[in-house]
Amino acid sequence: MAESDRLARGPVRSAAASGMAVPYFVSAAALGRAGEPGANDKLNVVLIGCGGMGRGNLNHCRHPDVAVVGACDVWQERREATAAAFPETCKPYADYREVLANPDVDGVIIATPPHWHALIAIEAAEAGKDFYVQKPMTMYLDEALAVRRAAEQHKVITQVGTQIHAGANYRRVVEWVRSGRLGQIAVVRTFLTGNQGVEGIGNPPNSDPPAGMDWNQWVGPGPMRPFNPLIVANAHTNCSFMDYSGGYTPGMAPHIIDLPFWALELGIPPKTVASGGRYVTRDAGDAYDTQQVLWQYPKLTVTWMLQLVNSYGFDLQGANHAIRRRLGVYFHGVDATLYADYGTHKVVPEGDRLQDTTPPEPSIPPSPGHEREWLDSMRSRQQPSCNVSYHYKLDAALGLANIAYRLGRSIEFDPKTEKIVGDDEAARRARPVYRDPWKFPEKYLAS
Repeated sequence: MAESDRLARGPVRSAAASGMAVPYFVSAAALGRAGEPGANDKLNVVLIGCGGMGRGNLNHCRHPDVAVVGACDVWQERREATAAAFPETCKPYADYREVLANPDVDGVIIATPPHWHALIAIEAAEAGKDFYVQKPMTMYLDEALAVRRAAEQHKVITQVGTQIHAGANYRRVVEWVRSGRLGQIAVVRTFLTGNQGVEGIGNPPNSDPPAGMDWNQWVGPGPMRPFNPLIVANAHTNCSFMDYSGGYTPGMAPHIIDLPFWALELGIPPKTVASGGRYVTRDAGDAYDTQQVLWQYPKLTVTWMLQLVNSYGFDLQGANHAIRRRLGVYFHGVDATLYADYGTHKVVPEGDRLQDTTPPEPSIPPSPGHEREWLDSMRSRQQPSCNVSYHYKLDAALGLANIAYRLGRSIEFDPKTEKIVGDDEAARRARPVYRDPWKFPEKYLAS
């Protein structure tokens, strides 16, 4: 049996059986996470997916009360390089299930490619592991619902990796919107522009995977295809391959639509319309380069505009026509419009309707950092601000958007039953078909 088949089908060997000699830390789970910390009370954390984003998350966990005890990746070079950065404590793993079977692991950072996120997050919850999962948390509507239900059922602490959620600027915008001083908000517009050119991310030929990479396990529950170096180069090039990312909308919109979902406390949208296509780009990928999405709520419309072929933004940047990525959110209220991006925001009165432009008093506490929030919550057992039970609504909206895009028609969703209404084909597309032997955990959607 090939090594990749053994990983997919065979029994998991306990990590405790490893012969690797590393100092032993008593886990916070063993000592009682919410109790008085002991001398060796460390949060034992493992990274699953050792690409650049995952390593960045792990570096933000370098604290005296944290022990990095594992680095897991199907690519030997990446897992060993990550483990070498924590030589006194970190064990390399090729199979994430060995990590989840280890009772001494308190939490895992899931930074694999997106098509793996839901499956590993659900299995982590079932193993009682707190988890930090990179965005997009899921690629499909039913995955978002299943991850939320698994996390809630198993009472694990979760955080979704939209790091900008921890920034002070977003907090000030939320306070402005919730103050009511913008007046009734009827439209929110969100956007991301870029200019990759016709060449896109490039067009290298398919090839053999690099030595030490288990391509079968990398593809995992996704559809098998030939290896291409751009699929694994980084998170942004991966966004150009639909089967493993869902495109740039799931890849980038979670950072941006997070702001209206947070400020207006939105749920899953009752109606979704989308259009777009691969109009200009001629690269190795297959994802759309243009997409427009409309989410309809009672008395509110939220829009998303993605274009990768022209970077001029709605921010009307004047003479600064530099080709670069631009993004933003517009809250259009009766009395004023608020525009925001990651680091700034501006309130523009609608004539003389907004008399007082003094910013509201800060009411949302500052964050100690997105990863540190998660670590602190692992001890307090109080969920951090961007936990799965909040964030799943964004992922569900993005899943609905891609269904509407693929089918070319509007999709109706019942927030009470959490099901697509009156469209059997759309309902089927809400759930992924995993490649054998991986199975979608239907038990979390049985009710």
